[in-house]
Amino acid sequence: MLSIYFVLVAIVSLSAGVFVTTNVLRKTILRKSDSLLREAEEKSEVLKKEKILQAKEKFLQLKGEHEREINDKTNQLQKNEFRVEQREKAFAVKFDEFQRKQKEFATQKQQVTTQAELLDKKQVEIDKAHKQQVDKLETISGLSASDARSELIESLKEEAKTEAMIYVKDIVEEAKMTANMEAKKVVIETIQRTATEHAIENSVSVFNIENDEIKGRIIGREGRNIRTLEALTGVEIIIDDSPDAIILSGFDPMRREIARLSLHKLVTDGRIHPARIEEVVAKTKKQIEQEVIEIGKRTTIDLGIHGMHLELVRLVGKMKYRSSYGQNLLQHSKEVANLCATMAAELGLNPKLAKRAGLLHDIGKVPDTEPELPHAILGMKTAEKFKEKAEVCNAIGAHHDEVEMETLIAPIVQVCDAISGARPGARREVVEAYIKRLKDLEEMALSYPGVVKTYAIQAGRELRVIVGADKVNDTEATQLSFDLSRKIQDEMTYPGQIKITVIRETRAVTFAK
Repeated sequence: MLSIYFVLVAIVSLSAGVFVTTNVLRKTILRKSDSLLREAEEKSEVLKKEKILQAKEKFLQLKGEHEREINDKTNQLQKNEFRVEQREKAFAVKFDEFQRKQKEFATQKQQVTTQAELLDKKQVEIDKAHKQQVDKLETISGLSASDARSELIESLKEEAKTEAMIYVKDIVEEAKMTANMEAKKVVIETIQRTATEHAIENSVSVFNIENDEIKGRIIGREGRNIRTLEALTGVEIIIDDSPDAIILSGFDPMRREIARLSLHKLVTDGRIHPARIEEVVAKTKKQIEQEVIEIGKRTTIDLGIHGMHLELVRLVGKMKYRSSYGQNLLQHSKEVANLCATMAAELGLNPKLAKRAGLLHDIGKVPDTEPELPHAILGMKTAEKFKEKAEVCNAIGAHHDEVEMETLIAPIVQVCDAISGARPGARREVVEAYIKRLKDLEEMALSYPGVVKTYAIQAGRELRVIVGADKVNDTEATQLSFDLSRKIQDEMTYPGQIKITVIRETRAVTFAK
């Protein structure tokens, strides 16, 4: 019983403690919640006031900006109105001026019309008086007006022709005095500053061999090896009694070089039969094509020419295996390029452009096909195809007067081409062609009336024409020299230039007996 009593007492005590504790906690929580609520209300009031203040400030700011914008627009409108007013005033002044000038023009027009009518009346009177005078003159002289006019025109024509020749002669002499020295200086300095080589191309190549036994192996059974080699290369192979030598004959130097290199490889290898010949010739052709491109690249690099199309570079390299009048085409083109650059620099022009045109001026001589076109026109079209500049294309086409010269580069290329071809040792001509050219020169001069004798001297560089003193006067001699130079220039082809000298002399011969 006692234990139950203590248990009950303990339970009652515990319950009372729990109740008291719960009440205390409830009161504490209530106090804290009230405190937090009051703080929240105070903060919200503060925040509300701040937001209201910020809103008022923003409103004032926007209001100020709006007022400023309105003021700016108002000022701009005022300025525009002022500008319009000024323009209206200026327009009114100009309109008044226009009306005034229009009235003046109408007045002047009326005056001109009146004067024109007076002039017409006076012209009629003058024509009438002139006709009366002409009639009187015809009656006195016994000649009609048309006959007198014809005689007067003929006399004036002869007088004008003589004066014109004298005037032309004076102009030419003056031009020579002022320009000859400077031109000689430019040309001489150009030639002196350009180092050149003397090169002569032949139509045959010699292939040296160690002994004559190799000749039989090259010929092959029943000549099959030599026939195969000739068919593949297009070169005639001459095997005769010449010791230790085989002659390769052909007009194309590239073909001869392919044949020579192919023979060298076949003889070195020792295997010579048709199948091997075909293989070696094919490889040699590829090697030559690659060598041509390398030659073109080296040439452009040596000359300082950049940005050229690869196909043009290949054609430049191909020039090494071409010749013109016995002069190697690549050496000639390089020489012309250097001459053009030097002359252009002396004349204050673009030396790089002139050098480019000089290198490409004979590009039409090495086409892959053979069209029926002059090499100058073909070269011009080729350069245009590969996007060369218009100045370069025109210089290429005009260096033989195939097209009209449009820039100063064109005459430079033409002159330098003539210099390169005319220097001693540069070119060689067939004797028959050389003799024929000299005969044509003399016969052309003999075809003119009054010519007694003609002599082509200085290796065809000068033509001396002797005329009869009783048939040709001094003025006609000058005209003959001029006409003959133009005819030679138009009808003949020649390197360099030809000097025409007309000699007129009077001889008095008597005999003492």
